[in-house]
Amino acid sequence: MAKQPDLDDFRVPYFDGKKKNKFSLDDFDPAAKPFSTGSKESDRERLAGIGVKLDVFQERLHAQRKCRVLLVLQGMDTSGKDGTIRAVFHEVDPLGLRIAPFKAPTPDELAHDFLWRVHSQAPAAGELTIFNRSHYEDLLVPTVLGHIDSDVFDMRCRHIRQFEELLADSDTAIVKCMLHISKGEQRARLQARIDDPTKHWKFDLSDLDARKQWDAYQAVYRDALAATSTEYAPWYVIPADSKTHRNVMVAELLLRTFEKLKLEYPPAKESLKGVKVE
Repeated sequence: MAKQPDLDDFRVPYFDGKKKNKFSLDDFDPAAKPFSTGSKESDRERLAGIGVKLDVFQERLHAQRKCRVLLVLQGMDTSGKDGTIRAVFHEVDPLGLRIAPFKAPTPDELAHDFLWRVHSQAPAAGELTIFNRSHYEDLLVPTVLGHIDSDVFDMRCRHIRQFEELLADSDTAIVKCMLHISKGEQRARLQARIDDPTKHWKFDLSDLDARKQWDAYQAVYRDALAATSTEYAPWYVIPADSKTHRNVMVAELLLRTFEKLKLEYPPAKESLKGVKVE
């Protein structure tokens, strides 16, 4: 009997103190759909059901105001970070939900340490925060462009592990998803943006420059994920060629995270017993 897929099959091995481990992105098929229920429509129905549960958990999180949840979304251009947010959180009440997008650092941000702009965006108590790109941009991009060497890369990985440990020690549940798209699927999605005038705002010629460095980015992603996947802040590789399946996997991971928190509503207020609104 074939082994049933498990979310942890897509978890990057925890960092063991060495620079590299046996993890490779080549071990994950971007076109895989192990959790699909058959069709795109059935995936959407499953996602809607998960969304209802996430809404309840998120309301409990916000009402309790004791812990925090951070979802990190990373991936190559067109891997679907924006689409994942729209789809997964469609049913979720925006109260207590915050999205923090990260673009190229400003001159003021560059004048500080690379985590300076990130720490203030971490979730507050009772908050679910989504990093659309993240502090990993300041590890990936400078490495590919040759702005930092391997020693600085290793140092930043260490600082990231320490930063995320600080968040975890402050009652923050962290889930990090690398949306793993194939080069062929990226080509199709970029071309679709070019061919549709209403999508031109989403396209920049620099996207083509980054595509030319595809292999370099894949290598840096591999090293970055291997060096920063920890028990308190694990990385998951999410097959992203299928948009609906990608969304289901991210939603399932988040649902599992919420279930482990065992969230409950605050106790009823004795002072409200018998109160009548006139």
